[in-house]
Amino acid sequence: MSGHGKRYEAARARIDREALYSPAEAIRLLKEIEGARFDESVEAHFRLGLNVRHADEQLRGTLMLPHGTGRVTRVAVFAEGDKAREAEEAGADIVGSADLAARVEGGFVDFDVAIATPDQMGNVGKLGRVLGPRGLMPNPKTGTVTFDVAKAVQDAKAGKLEYRTDRGANVHVTIGKRSFDERALLENYATLVEEIVRAKPAASKGRYIKAITLTTTMGPGLHVDPTRTRGILEDLEQEAVPA
Repeated sequence: MSGHGKRYEAARARIDREALYSPAEAIRLLKEIEGARFDESVEAHFRLGLNVRHADEQLRGTLMLPHGTGRVTRVAVFAEGDKAREAEEAGADIVGSADLAARVEGGFVDFDVAIATPDQMGNVGKLGRVLGPRGLMPNPKTGTVTFDVAKAVQDAKAGKLEYRTDRGANVHVTIGKRSFDERALLENYATLVEEIVRAKPAASKGRYIKAITLTTTMGPGLHVDPTRTRGILEDLEQEAVPA
């Protein structure tokens, strides 16, 4: 197994692996560290104190980040007739019905969001083995099973994100690009934290947010103080003053 490259090792040397950084400190350090030659995504990873084997402790929802994610989102829509035309006019990249379902069943997954009208769930339902593991299965709870396909497409194109716990009770969300300025990244992070806290399941017991890590696509992770869930933006001005 090969080790990390020189750039990664140099970045890791600048990080105190035992420290809990404030959100502003973590984002500033991620931007200061030399990155890859492309515009890396900035990712937030939450480890939550949930028992996801219990249905009432699972976490799933959607949110809009104030500055988007910087990613170009490809949207596929399962619809027919007028709804298919509405989807195309709203900017959907791929539109189809049984024909699209057959392509997906054959392995085509070149899209980031899948939307379906309710009458198409007969075609989409059999695609669970392909779409489910990739987090692409349309779901009424996230607004991706709807007759209002135009709004769903527009929201997806504007950066509407879906988040959910994985089997280990972790949540992984992209909060922007490394090229974003510090305030934009911090505002996106604050919005995400506020949403995770708001969506805490009523059945959750004990410590809810156990750990938060911020990282870039190719960089090492920084541990962020999970108790810093308020006053996040105020920290930016305070910590901008040189020591």
